[in-house]
Amino acid sequence: EVQLVESGGGLVQAGGSLRLSCAASGFTFDDYAIGWFRRAPGKEREGVSCITSSDGSTYYADSAKGRFTISRDNAKNTVYLQMNSLKPEDTAVYYCATGFGTYCIGSGYYGNFNSWGQGTQVTVSS
Repeated sequence: EVQLVESGGGLVQAGGSLRLSCAASGFTFDDYAIGWFRRAPGKEREGVSCITSSDGSTYYADSAKGRFTISRDNAKNTVYLQMNSLKPEDTAVYYCATGFGTYCIGSGYYGNFNSWGQGTQVTVSS
């Protein structure tokens, strides 16, 4: 059974940093991409960043470029999202997701991200 567990959210002031973690289990890590998504109150879910575990190719939404960095530790089956220079508009519940055959490159996410974690709240105060 695919399981994803997010952690690392919290309350931070604008300009601060957080590092989110997504611990994965129940599948062959190298065969899947891990994507980070977020949903802010009253808004649609938004893709933030993604990494293909097999080759490390990444994708960043425009809102994340230059501020967020995604990385992976294949030995720990964990993907990280380092978020710097946080803004109040980054406030949201952040989810990681995956699915068999998924991958991501500079142009976006591909495949069916159909397994989701429970989410972790990020709140950025002004």
